[in-house]
Amino acid sequence: MTDPDFWNDQAKAQKVIDENNRLKWLVQEMKELEESQEEIQVMTELIAEEDDDSMMPEAVEGLKKLKQKLDDFELALLLNEPYDKNNAILELHPGAGGTESQDWAQILLRMYTRWAERRGFKVETLDYLPGEEAGVKSVTLLIKGHNAYGYLKAEKGVHRLVRISPFDASGRRHTSFVSANVLPEIEDDGDIEIRSEDLKIDTYRSSGAGGQHVNTTDSAVRITHLPTNIVVTCQSERSQIKNRERAMKILKARLVERQMEEKQKELAELQGEQTEIGWGNQIRSYVFHPYSMVKDHRTQVEVGNVQAVVDGEIDVFIEAYLRKKMNAGD
Repeated sequence: MTDPDFWNDQAKAQKVIDENNRLKWLVQEMKELEESQEEIQVMTELIAEEDDDSMMPEAVEGLKKLKQKLDDFELALLLNEPYDKNNAILELHPGAGGTESQDWAQILLRMYTRWAERRGFKVETLDYLPGEEAGVKSVTLLIKGHNAYGYLKAEKGVHRLVRISPFDASGRRHTSFVSANVLPEIEDDGDIEIRSEDLKIDTYRSSGAGGQHVNTTDSAVRITHLPTNIVVTCQSERSQIKNRERAMKILKARLVERQMEEKQKELAELQGEQTEIGWGNQIRSYVFHPYSMVKDHRTQVEVGNVQAVVDGEIDVFIEAYLRKKMNAGD
C-alpha cells in the first residue's frame, strides 16, 4: 500500500484495502477475546482468593458474553469460500396464492431488513414490485456488509408460512410459500465475461414509490442475457445509467451462481450422488396456527417464538446451517 504506483489501478487497490481491513478485523477480534478471557480469569482468581461471591454474577455474565463472542468469531472463520465476504443480493419471489403469498413476502422482507440492521449492515432496494392489494410481487435487496453473503447463503430456498389468513373472511388456515434467492455481489470478476452482443436491454417507466421521476421517464432497466435467457431488472434509481449499472451487477451474480451450480452438479456426478442443488426446495416452516413454531428442515432446529424470528432473530438458523456444512466437510 506504500508503493507509489498503488493507486494506479483503483479496482486492484480497493481489493488490497478490503483484504487488509479483513485481516485487521481478525487480529483485533482475537485480541479482544484474549483480553476478555484474561479479565474473567483475574476476576475468578480474586473470588477464590478472597472467598467473596459478590463478583460472581459479573464473572458469570462476562463468561456468557465471551462464549457468545467466541462462537461468533468461530462462525466468521468458517466463512472462507470465494464470495463469502462479499455483499449479498437477496431476491424474494412469492409463490402461488396471490395476496396471501405477497403479504408473506412483505413479512420476510421486514425480517431480513431487521436482521441486517441489527448486524450493522446497510440495506438498499434494487427492485420493488408492490402487490395489488398488499405485500410485494417481487423485491431485490442489496445487503452491504462484511460476510453478508456468507451468512445469508444459509437462507436460500423456499420459506413456508402456515397461519389464519387476515385476508380470508372465513378465518381459514392458509399455507403460503416464498422463494428466497441469495447471490454474492460481484465487482470485477475475470471469470465472468459478458459480451454486449449477448445482451438485450429494454427501458420502461418505473412503478411504485420513488418520487416525481416515477412514471415520467423511462429510467427502469430490464436486461436479458440471450445465451442463458436470464432476465434482471432494476428501477430503484432516478438515473437510467445507474439502474443499468445495478442490473449488470445482478446479472454477473446470476452468472456466477449458474457457474457454481454447474460445478456442484459435475461434482455430484463424479461422486455418484443424486444431490439436488435445490434452492427452490422448502428449507423452513413458520407456523402461527394451530401452534407456534419455526422449524428448519435441514438442521431440525426449532424455535417456539415465531414473532421474534420474523422480527429478525434468525442467527440461530444461520449458525446451525453453517456448522452443519462445516461438519459435513462441504
